[in-house]
Amino acid sequence: MAKLLGREFSSALTTIRGTMGYLAPEWVSGQPITRKADVYSFGIVLLEIISARRTTKRLKFGSHRYFPLYAAAQLSEGNVLCLLDRRLEGNAKVEELDVICRVACWCIQDEENDRPSMAQVVRMLEGVLDTEIPPVPSSFMNLIEGDNSSTCSEEG
Repeated sequence: MAKLLGREFSSALTTIRGTMGYLAPEWVSGQPITRKADVYSFGIVLLEIISARRTTKRLKFGSHRYFPLYAAAQLSEGNVLCLLDRRLEGNAKVEELDVICRVACWCIQDEENDRPSMAQVVRMLEGVLDTEIPPVPSSFMNLIEGDNSSTCSEEG
């Protein structure tokens, strides 16, 4: 979408196109679409790469039923190893995993202005730009069902 807009446009109004679960909130709310919609989708894909889990599949992660919410909660608790693909058996550089999780969670912020640009994403992943822990997106807060976020299991 961003490529189709061209440099002279900063946003566009259009009908929903894409896969649910990967769409930025502005697609669903009918707000103008900007390049930051693609950043949101990239963040969701990044979480799927880290965890080898589909974010759209019905799962139960402690008190969370939506994986991006679980990921944001685990990141803020400092438990990023729980997000790593289990087949890797914890074999990862925790510092790099932490940065990747931070980047992914910045990308999935509700407000487009809170998301980084793709150029900033690249600099964060390269370690050129410091990456603070992002807030849990406010829309995710409505999905919290309880306080227990420390266990992971698939629902059958």
